[in-house]
Amino acid sequence: MKYQIEHTNTFYYENFVDQSMNHIRLKPRSDECQRLLAYRTEITPGSMTKEHIDLWGNHVETFFIPEKHEHLTLKTISTISIQKSPLIKMIHCSDEMRTIFHSELFHHHYLAYLNETPYTFLYKEQIAEIIEAVGDAQDPIRFALNLMEYIHQSIRYDTTITQVNTKAYESWPFRAGVCQDYAHTMISVLRSQGIPARYASGYLYVGEDSDLIGDAATHAWVEMMVPGVGWIGLDPTNNVEALEQHIRIGTGRDYADVSPLQGVYRGGGQSLDVKVTVTLLDQ
Repeated sequence: MKYQIEHTNTFYYENFVDQSMNHIRLKPRSDECQRLLAYRTEITPGSMTKEHIDLWGNHVETFFIPEKHEHLTLKTISTISIQKSPLIKMIHCSDEMRTIFHSELFHHHYLAYLNETPYTFLYKEQIAEIIEAVGDAQDPIRFALNLMEYIHQSIRYDTTITQVNTKAYESWPFRAGVCQDYAHTMISVLRSQGIPARYASGYLYVGEDSDLIGDAATHAWVEMMVPGVGWIGLDPTNNVEALEQHIRIGTGRDYADVSPLQGVYRGGGQSLDVKVTVTLLDQ
């Protein structure tokens, strides 16, 4: 599958602002299943970007605008090729795999994806409630699939309930939220059972006749580490495995590690308009 993604962020400021310093994570990654064919950034007022790779392997671009401006427009255009095959439902969790899941070496190697973070924190009673409904994690793969389905059925997709800084323990009582809330909740429960899990951020292609949701802006899903296989993507918002329609930008412990836009400036308040278009170029 080959896609072109146009992502435009426009900041409108209440008054003129200046000395704007920004960090963006909007450049898709290349890996064994996804290839970045082309990418460019267009910034108004004009500015050059400086790129580096962060601790989690994500592309980070930094730019500085010294002059006064009333708005800032950031547009990225990416061309991506993806080749993935359905996988997780075909994996049999062997005794050897269970042994690795519970080994000290495995635990230490993926410690960053087993520890709680502010965004993924759930109270013990909230985790217990979910596990009681889902079942135990004797088979980590089946547990993850059942957990994904349960969270999908339990949370109503609603963009008006939570904010970008809402934590898992805050969103769960509402039983409503956006893809970020689905992902943080699922990650918290997986980690509580010793299953390494990370937050994935990117884009979702829904097509014309799809029931998938989450394409209005950047999308979020979960990746779990399966011994001998690698990171497997699961999308609790849509209760599907993350395959050819999921275009990955970056991964991290939670949203804070992959936040697409971070910056500081001198001036007053602001508002943000986001537009994302994902176009299928070739199957």
